[in-house]
Amino acid sequence: MSRNGHDFRQRPGQTRRNTKRQEPGRENGRSQNNRGKRPADRTRKSRGGQSAARRRKRRRRNQAKRLLLSAALLCAIAACGIGGFLIYRKKAAAQIMYASLYETEHYNQSMYQGELFAPELCVTAGDVVLNGFEGDPTLHAAGLFDVNQKQVLYADRVHDQLYPASTTKLMTAYLALKYGNPEDVVTVSGTAVSFVDPEASVCGLQAGDQLTLYDLLCGLILQSGNDNAAVIAEHLGGSIEGFVDMMNSEALAMGATRTHFVNPHGLHDDNHYTTAYDLYLMFNACIKDQRFLDIIAMKTYTASITSADGSTRRDEWTASNYYSAGLAEPPEGVKVIGGKTGTTDQAGSCVILYNLNSAGNPLISVVMGASEKELLYNDTTRLLSAANGG
Repeated sequence: MSRNGHDFRQRPGQTRRNTKRQEPGRENGRSQNNRGKRPADRTRKSRGGQSAARRRKRRRRNQAKRLLLSAALLCAIAACGIGGFLIYRKKAAAQIMYASLYETEHYNQSMYQGELFAPELCVTAGDVVLNGFEGDPTLHAAGLFDVNQKQVLYADRVHDQLYPASTTKLMTAYLALKYGNPEDVVTVSGTAVSFVDPEASVCGLQAGDQLTLYDLLCGLILQSGNDNAAVIAEHLGGSIEGFVDMMNSEALAMGATRTHFVNPHGLHDDNHYTTAYDLYLMFNACIKDQRFLDIIAMKTYTASITSADGSTRRDEWTASNYYSAGLAEPPEGVKVIGGKTGTTDQAGSCVILYNLNSAGNPLISVVMGASEKELLYNDTTRLLSAANGG
């Protein structure tokens, strides 16, 4: 009992005051931090905390949605890619199957029939070596062509552009046989025989002379008459220039693409050139006409010419190649039928010939640019002999 006489102990049945223990910083159940604040302020702070929590939750939900959307998009792209690949494979397989069935069905059928440009020609892109033959480096070019086998037996610089001299007359003869009538009577003009070039080889035609186109051809090929070439050109082309246009057009049609003519006879001009291979093309076209073969096989030809005064004379023209003239011996077993020669200072000595080997097979030989006639025919003989197995 206290000194004041009061008993502070709890008596049985007496309810003790229910007092809570105060936390540090709190007074009477209130936080010291809230001391002096109004209830409305405390409510706003509480709501602010709740809003921040909701925003964080909303961000987490949005992030999850974006992740799900990205994953769905990637899955869709992958599905499209796989689907496209499968469709491509299916179409490719169908195309392969179609091609296989088409080939099986049409394999033995002729789907296209056309004419090749050079089925009857000897073709080479470069030099060809002939066993047993050593080329002459002093020549400009040389070639040997098997007419029946369509084979180049020998080729040395056959595509080099060279001056052709009178081998030009092969194209003149070709056009005369193709477009002219050999029985036509042709009158010689003054311009056609006005040659003053010292290199000119002529048949002695005079202005006003009349003779057949066939006569002109024989003098052109055998004696290599430049005057005959000019008369033929004026007769068929209307003028030298008109005939030269025909020559160049026909050369292109033959495939002689490295050839350019400026006259019908071959007197030198820097813009007048051809190749050994192009000469082969022209000669090969000429020998398809039996009339040409008949002319080159002649050793001489006698023409009947009516002069301007009405008198008639007979002129004999002789083959210019040494084999036909008996000035060179062909190799054993080879028969030289004939051909065309040409000589100028710039071109050197040239000859293109139609030959038969020991088996009777036709060969075309071309030798260009020899420094002299003896060398020209020696090299031609060696070439033909090597091809014949000699």
